[in-house]
Amino acid sequence: MSQRYRDVLNYEIGARIVVEFTTRGREVVDYAVILTVDGEDGETTVRVYDGAHSVNDMHRHKAGSGKAAAETFHAGTLGEGMRAAITAVRTGYKEMIDAWRAT
Repeated sequence: MSQRYRDVLNYEIGARIVVEFTTRGREVVDYAVILTVDGEDGETTVRVYDGAHSVNDMHRHKAGSGKAAAETFHAGTLGEGMRAAITAVRTGYKEMIDAWRAT
């Protein structure tokens, strides 16, 4: 079963978290946790955490130049990685956006 939700993290800067995930029973089999921010050209991706290759990966995006190579960020299950990614984005989105803007 696939699920998706969006939540506004900060209305002033237009920061949002988007979570998409697929489960088989109680097991998370794929996910994406995406941090976006409003920019001059609309909503822009800042950072993506995903389990697309059955590994908990993180992709930093660069302002104007796309996505950097994946880095493994969590050694646990995809469900554990998804929850860690949600926590990371919710608690660190301002720093992530500042780093993205500096690229």
